[in-house]
Amino acid sequence: MADAAAVDTVTSVPVAIVGAGPAGLMLAHLLGRAGIESIAIDTRTRHEIETTQRAGILEADVARDLVETGVSDRILRDGDEHEGIELRFGGRPYRIDFKELVGESVWLYPQTDVFIDLAAARDRDGGTVHFGVRDTEVLDVTSEQPRVRYTAPDGTRHEIRARYVVGADGSRSMCRGLVPEDRRVRYTKEYPFAWFGIMTEAPASAPELVYACSEHGFALISQRTETVQRMYFQCDPDEPVDAWSDDRIWATLQARVAGEDGFRLTEGPIFEKTVLRFRSFVQEPMRWGSMVLAGDAAHTVPPTGARGLNLALHDVKVLADVLLRALGGEGAGALEDYQSRALQRVWRAQNFSYWMTRLLHTAPGGTPFDFRRQLGELDNVVGTRAGRGYLAEQYTGWPTRTSA
Repeated sequence: MADAAAVDTVTSVPVAIVGAGPAGLMLAHLLGRAGIESIAIDTRTRHEIETTQRAGILEADVARDLVETGVSDRILRDGDEHEGIELRFGGRPYRIDFKELVGESVWLYPQTDVFIDLAAARDRDGGTVHFGVRDTEVLDVTSEQPRVRYTAPDGTRHEIRARYVVGADGSRSMCRGLVPEDRRVRYTKEYPFAWFGIMTEAPASAPELVYACSEHGFALISQRTETVQRMYFQCDPDEPVDAWSDDRIWATLQARVAGEDGFRLTEGPIFEKTVLRFRSFVQEPMRWGSMVLAGDAAHTVPPTGARGLNLALHDVKVLADVLLRALGGEGAGALEDYQSRALQRVWRAQNFSYWMTRLLHTAPGGTPFDFRRQLGELDNVVGTRAGRGYLAEQYTGWPTRTSA
């Protein structure tokens, strides 16, 4: 055990949360509503997180949770409810009507705004969150008194003593590495392509998201605001951003969404260009001793199916319930429920994200047969009620109760 004299302050709370992104802050919010104190820390500054632009499609249940648990009702004013998506292939558009098929919708509401709402709610409710920390250590996780140490921006050293520690520290998680190598399994799949993403100043080209598959490759047309749009097209993972001029980008995107209906994107100045690599990842177990993992610290999915943020917020919804039981009369044994409930949804989402990625993207070295087979699968999805229903149900999310 490290020397307690090495720290300037020691604070005791029931739950310490490493990571103050949407997952960590939502967990702190849910615990706080139940009267359980927590402290959340993050190596990033609040400004850094607030100004990192992240897209976001929220499941109906997640959107309801943000409003009904008192985070904010801003999604109802500034968000954009989408009752379907459009698939484009073979030069034609096909709309998947979520409302008609499953009675649900999704909300276009950026992850950045989810964070802003949660951080404001923590301020409003008197929650303790420390941003911009460094030298974070998580100690004694196999004991009943785990500790978190960190250095504050002013250089002082602090220790949090907790009953449970939650690792919600993202896809480069330090916490997940605390599970011994011989006791963990990491399931991974690397994809042979990436997305070239842009942000452009232009009005929306379509009222809902457009997923396009053509002989030229995949493209996704999304929105950010009334005047700023986000778009992606499939590219090589090692594609240099500087090799793409604005004219080349627009020509590529227009070719991938072109069809006999004459659909064209509304072009505008491009002010951001990025290459987004993606993979599938799951670490098991999601609990080790008095530490549990949540969100990207435990799993990541390709962005095709818009599952990442939704999975993270589902994790902490389940985890809040389990922690309340563990801190109550049930003790640590209650944590056994967390992994089974969370992983059922995680692997469903992994399957859907993999399926949708394979459905829409062109694999390197693909043959004409491969492309024609792909069109046949797309036709089967849009041309049968079972196919449309499957896509609608998966995309809008599964009720939390199905994971219990």
